[in-house]
Amino acid sequence: MTDLPLDKAQMRRRYRAQRVRLAAADPDAAVRAAQATPLERLPGLVIGGYLAQGSELDPAPLMARLATAGRRLTLPAAADRSGALVFRAWMPGDPLAPDAFGIPAPLPEAEVLTPDLLIVPLLAFDRAGGRLGQGAGIYDRTIAALSGERTPYLVGYAYAGQEAPRVPMEPHDQPLDAIATEAGFVEVR
Repeated sequence: MTDLPLDKAQMRRRYRAQRVRLAAADPDAAVRAAQATPLERLPGLVIGGYLAQGSELDPAPLMARLATAGRRLTLPAAADRSGALVFRAWMPGDPLAPDAFGIPAPLPEAEVLTPDLLIVPLLAFDRAGGRLGQGAGIYDRTIAALSGERTPYLVGYAYAGQEAPRVPMEPHDQPLDAIATEAGFVEVR
């Protein structure tokens, strides 16, 4: 029997280093990923995005396309490190302040919205919708909390080279509906 958390820890180290290499080798990947994503296959009017940190594939070009198409953008904000994220209305140029993780987020007075679709960062993904995140569980908790209202459509946003043969999934892990990379868009569910 394999030790699932240990497998995940090993995968995180491997794919974190892989993502750094991919980001350095292909600085235009985010633009190509945005262009390869068919907006007509992305449901909903309220989009939850993220501001890329470190070597994460930057969803800004995709979010700009979605805003131009009339979608409302939101960014996550963490009030504390153990709860779920909230999504606050945001447009490029709006003021930001560090949240509980120190990540820039919309100000507390920005409107809180429930996303119909979440663009989520990751370290690794598989073709069955498996997603390996940073390990804090914040997106899994957030998606579970949002699912009480309605389950958002989940798009993993990554470099094609972050694909793994299989991502170990535990009962609390939230599977992706689709994956967007610079190599194309794949719906998995």
